[in-house]
Amino acid sequence: MSSTASGKNGTWRNWGGNVSARPARQVTPASVEELAGAVRRAREDGLRVKAIGTGHSFTSIAATDGVLIRPQLLTGIRTIDRASMTVTVEAGTPLNRLNAALAREGLSLTNMGDIMEQTVSGATSTGTHGTGRASGSIAAQIKALELVTADGSVLTCSEKENPEVFAAARIGLGALGVVTAITFAVEPLFLLTAREEPMPFERVLAEFDQLWAENEHFEFYWFPHTGNTNTKRNNRSAGPEQPVGQLAGWFEDEFLSNGVFQVAQWVGRAVPATVPAIAQISSRALSARTYTDIPYKVFTSPRRVRFVEMEYAVPRAALVETLREVKAMVDRSGLRVSFPVEVRTAPADDITLSTASGRDSAYIAVHMFRGTPYQAYFTAAERIFTAHEGRPHWGKVHTRDAEYFARVYPRFGEFTALRDRLDPDRLFQNDYLRRVLGA
Repeated sequence: MSSTASGKNGTWRNWGGNVSARPARQVTPASVEELAGAVRRAREDGLRVKAIGTGHSFTSIAATDGVLIRPQLLTGIRTIDRASMTVTVEAGTPLNRLNAALAREGLSLTNMGDIMEQTVSGATSTGTHGTGRASGSIAAQIKALELVTADGSVLTCSEKENPEVFAAARIGLGALGVVTAITFAVEPLFLLTAREEPMPFERVLAEFDQLWAENEHFEFYWFPHTGNTNTKRNNRSAGPEQPVGQLAGWFEDEFLSNGVFQVAQWVGRAVPATVPAIAQISSRALSARTYTDIPYKVFTSPRRVRFVEMEYAVPRAALVETLREVKAMVDRSGLRVSFPVEVRTAPADDITLSTASGRDSAYIAVHMFRGTPYQAYFTAAERIFTAHEGRPHWGKVHTRDAEYFARVYPRFGEFTALRDRLDPDRLFQNDYLRRVLGA
C-alpha cells in the first residue's frame, strides 16, 4: 500500500512505517483555487494545515491533526518553455512521471536523487538530492515557485519576483505555505555512462578527492562489518546507448538488490549474529558493470526493501575523517548493521535552509531495515555527525532542534523572520516544525 493511500479510520502513515497521523479532515483539491479555499476554511475552523507528498520522509514533517491536503489531483506539466529551457509542473506530480514526460519531449533535469516515487514538491521542500560535483539538489534547479500562503492568497516567486521568498521557499519545509507549482530548469536529453565497481574502503577514502574531482557524479556504499564498498561514477557520454540488459538488470537490480537483499534483512533481523557474515556476502554480490542510458534510468533505482534512514551533510573536507569515526564506532559497538552506508556530495548553493547552503557538502546516510531497533546506531552516528557541524536531511530521522540549527545555518534567522511574515499565526505549524524552527 502506498503511503498516499489512507489507512484504517482515516489514519495516514508514511512509507517507512514509523510516522502516523489522524487528521480531522482530508482534502484532495483539483485546482489551485480549491486548495486556496481549503486553506481559508481551515483557518476559519481553527485547524492547522499540512500538505503531504508520498510520505517518503522519515520525520513527522507532514503529520497533522488538522487538515491534510492530498496532492494526487494536482499533477502534470503546465508548460514547457523551450526558449528559456524551463518546465512548470503541478506540485503533486511524482518525479517518475515528470522524468518520463520530459524524456518524451527530449528534455531532462540536470541531476536527481536515487528514488523517484516522491512528488516534486515533497522532494524539493525537504531538500532531496543526488550526488554531483557541480550540480546540486533538485531544489537548486528551481527557477520559480507558486505557493498558497496562510491568508489563502497565491504568491509567485523567482530570482526577480519576491526574491527573499524564493531564497527560502525552494526548501521551505512546508512552513511558508503550500507549494502548488514549480518551474524547473531543464536541458536537452543527454546520456550518462555509469561505472559501478567494488573498491576497498581504504582505497576509496585515500582517493576520495580524486574520485570526486574526476567524475561529474560520484557516490559509494560502504558495507559495515566489512572493508568493502561499491562505487558508482556517472559521467556524460556521447553514446551510443547501452542500457543494462533486461535479464542482467532483473538479476542485479531486482533479484540481488531487492529480492535476496530483502531475505538477508529478514534473516539479520531474526538472528542479528548472522549480520557480519551476511554483510561480507552482500558486499561481494554485485560485480562491476558499465552501462549508458538517459539520466533518470541511470540516477534512479527501485527501492523495494523498506528501511528507516538518517542522513547528515558535513563539510566536504570533513568527510573522510567523519566516515573513519563512523566505522570505528560500528567496529567497537557490538551493533549489527545490515544496511550499507551511502556517501554522496553536493556543491554549495544559495538556498537558506539547504543542507548545502553556503558550503560544499558530503552526505553520509545510515539506514536500518524497517522493524529493526535503530535508535542506538542512529544516536551514536548522530553524535559523530553533529561534532562536525553536520546538518540533517529535513526528511530523515534526527533529534536536532532550532537552537542547533541557528548554530549550523548562518541564515537561519532569515528563514524564521520570513515565516513570521508569511505565517504569523502558524497555520502551517506542526510538532516537527515547532521543534526545528522554534515556536
